Amino acid sequence: MRTRFLSKMTNGEVEEYLKGNDIIYVPVGVTETHGALPLDSETVLAEAIALKMAEASDGLVLHNLPYFFPGGTIVGRGTIQMSIKDGMAYLDKIAKSLLNQGFRRQVYITSHGPAHMTVSGMVRDFFDETNVPILYMDVLKAAEAAKFNLMDVFHDISIGAYKVLGRLEDVPLNVPESHSVTYDVQHMLAGMGKNPGNLLGKYAYQSGAVGSYFDAPSDHMATPLLKTIEEREALAEAGVQAINEFVQALDMPTIVETLRQVDVYTAETILPKYGAHLPGGKA
Repeated sequence: MRTRFLSKMTNGEVEEYLKGNDIIYVPVGVTETHGALPLDSETVLAEAIALKMAEASDGLVLHNLPYFFPGGTIVGRGTIQMSIKDGMAYLDKIAKSLLNQGFRRQVYITSHGPAHMTVSGMVRDFFDETNVPILYMDVLKAAEAAKFNLMDVFHDISIGAYKVLGRLEDVPLNVPESHSVTYDVQHMLAGMGKNPGNLLGKYAYQSGAVGSYFDAPSDHMATPLLKTIEEREALAEAGVQAINEFVQALDMPTIVETLRQVDVYTAETILPKYGAHLPGGKA
């Protein structure tokens, strides 16, 4: 296949693909302050993982979705704000379009902590309206399910993701310490400790317990200090390997086959039995 990114394909290539398969991965991103990395770091990570998932399961990727709810990082002047409800509405329109186009198996991928507030609600409402199950995979939760320790290689994969997408030169070198950048993890943790909202965050999923903002943009992420092209390349190579191992551990062919089975079970077992009074059911 020439490319797996839907927007880079011709219409004819998409229609040819849909003759034999119906899988599309939708990486949902964010544009926010992220230490010494570019603002689209968590978008790029979701896109790179989605691409590897698509390669492993003969799927396509709908990318270029970088503007969704950021959470407390709006204190950074580079962070783009999108409300949760507006993001849900936008994703819902995309999901329904994809379904009409023929993509019955849709998998939404995020690597951004608060993203679940946008994507989970959309996925559930979509199912109740259409009776078509679509899947949401949060990268950290997926790694936990696959027993893959992603946090130990998080910096590697964040940089490796740019290499997967052919964008490694976008990762800058020798970024100076500033209000937005720290290379000191303890300094970052101390900044986070100033916010009493962090004491309440443990009572629900990330960013879902109480509204709060970071004290400083640098509190969001302590990133590695990259001084040379060689250092960047070494981290990127390790990151690409980790991404490949992570996706292999997930076993995407089994996941998308299970999604198909959920669809069949819903149509053949649940709807005939309860369809008349389900939200999207038919008598």
